[in-house]
Amino acid sequence: MPRFGKDFKLFKKIFPSLELNITDLLEDTPRQCRICGGLAVYECRECYEDPDIAAGTIKQFCKDCNTQVHLHPKRLNHKFNPVSLPKDLPDREWRHSCVPCQKMELFAVLCIETSHYVAFVKYGRDDSAWLFFDSMADRDGGQNGFNIPQVTPCPEVREYLKMSPEDLHSLDTRRIQGCARRLLCDAYMCMYQSPTMSLYK
Repeated sequence: MPRFGKDFKLFKKIFPSLELNITDLLEDTPRQCRICGGLAVYECRECYEDPDIAAGTIKQFCKDCNTQVHLHPKRLNHKFNPVSLPKDLPDREWRHSCVPCQKMELFAVLCIETSHYVAFVKYGRDDSAWLFFDSMADRDGGQNGFNIPQVTPCPEVREYLKMSPEDLHSLDTRRIQGCARRLLCDAYMCMYQSPTMSLYK
């Protein structure tokens, strides 16, 4: 997220997404047809700019929907490509949103205010299981001394992450409780993990 020091920030607040659906970005993964929800077997880059079909999303279709979409006169000359699918994909009827989604969950946010780095880290499955790590919470020895880091629980973060973007947008930053203000106002890098692919539990 763009941060330009203490005096100027491109965004007043950052609302981290709790979950990212990365299914359409992966190769050799079943994907959902944009029209019927079945198994997509074709992808069309030229359809991407078309606002008439699922605006702002990757355009991928099952065989029947791909044929139908490209019957339209303005799409007749589109060059679509086959989607890369796993070789061991079960041979069954893929209909009505039964294509599994590959999702990643937010597990940490690095925040910067000038040169002061802090981090929020999720340490468990509970929505309130957040820790606040302050790398410069205290100092020992003055000019030639060293910083003393501190880790504290910050369950109040849960309430803000559950709010809608509209509610967060209208929220006065001076009224944000505890260290959650740092999360929403100084977020610099959001980190995500896949719970199913995690090597460490």
